[in-house]
Amino acid sequence: MTDRIMTTLPATTHPRPSSLADLFFSFTLLALQGFGGVLAIVQRELVEKKQWLTKEEFIEEWAVAQIMPGPNVVNLSMMIGSRYFGLAGALTALAGLLTAPLIIVLLVAILYAQVADHPQVAGALRGMSAVTAGMIMATGLRLAPALKTHPLGWRVCLVLCVLCFIGIALLRLPLGYVLISLGGASCLLVYRKLAR
Repeated sequence: MTDRIMTTLPATTHPRPSSLADLFFSFTLLALQGFGGVLAIVQRELVEKKQWLTKEEFIEEWAVAQIMPGPNVVNLSMMIGSRYFGLAGALTALAGLLTAPLIIVLLVAILYAQVADHPQVAGALRGMSAVTAGMIMATGLRLAPALKTHPLGWRVCLVLCVLCFIGIALLRLPLGYVLISLGGASCLLVYRKLAR
């Protein structure tokens, strides 16, 4: 299923990474920008700047990355690397995404152990959560125009978004249940629509 989604549009229809090194350094720079959440940064870098994906491709691949086990952006990096360079590309993108942050996190963990008890540090971390929520909302609004070309139409997509929000934010249902029920219903509706 993943291969079929990744190949809905040929990789040659828009710019692509020029080499494995380009892929590695692009994901390294992307990872170094991602504080508290990378969705907005990934979308800006891969869709708007590098144009390796269209908005529609990004939404499709991000959806697949979210339902796969593991961190979303790690899954997405491997899907994009595989799209252009196969297994070597998947591993290169993964290495680019993880190497520099791993080194930084290890250094920060050593530093954090020294200052963890200070109230200013706890306050700063709480403040960053608001910034992260704002980044996610901004990305969602920026990607919303791509729903105009979605097979279900923007109205059905909006209903699904509202139901997802109600299920997770208001009813506090487990993410797995919401994902299986609404995601499954969405997949079924799209399948039936495309089969006609």
